[in-house]
Amino acid sequence: WDGFRESEPSWSELLRDLKARGLRALPKLIVGDGALGFWAAARKLFEGAVTEQRCTVHKTANVLDKLPKSVQPKAKSMLHEIWQAPSRKGANKAFDAFLAAYRAKYPKATACLEKDREALLAFFDFPAEHWAHLRSTNPIESTFATVRLRHRKTKGNGSRAACLAMVFKLARQAEKRWRKLNGTPQLLHLQQGKKFVDGIMQEAA
Repeated sequence: WDGFRESEPSWSELLRDLKARGLRALPKLIVGDGALGFWAAARKLFEGAVTEQRCTVHKTANVLDKLPKSVQPKAKSMLHEIWQAPSRKGANKAFDAFLAAYRAKYPKATACLEKDREALLAFFDFPAEHWAHLRSTNPIESTFATVRLRHRKTKGNGSRAACLAMVFKLARQAEKRWRKLNGTPQLLHLQQGKKFVDGIMQEAA
């Protein structure tokens, strides 16, 4: 679908089309950046029952943008300690350490991070094999990068129909380099409602 910027109506149209074409079960997790139109549409279409995961790559960039360049390398390392922690407890400890280190001098940066704490750590309730796929929207961003590059080279896409055709063909070409998700058997366990804590499936009591 093409849409008007990242508005709620555009995202709603796309999500309604997914449901019309056969999406029956609610998604277990939705991963995205801070685009408000997307989240507003998803919450309405999926009735607020879906867990939200914010992209850690986008969040890292947004937080660093609010810090002086001189402190960005250390801050980036501390942010990565949050995303790469082996458990939610460890992630929260690293999260609190970042807030303590930068809140006094750079409140805008810490506020940007803190407001999405739960959504940034949602991946801990899913299989550890999936974490690399869930923490970031980069897999789909790499496909978009191919489209952007062609757009710049051709200095525009022509008509709407020509633009959609070009994007479709580029996406099909990019699709050839995609690989399977890690831990695909775990998808069945998720659909069965199995509970995961820090990436490990819990046995029924």
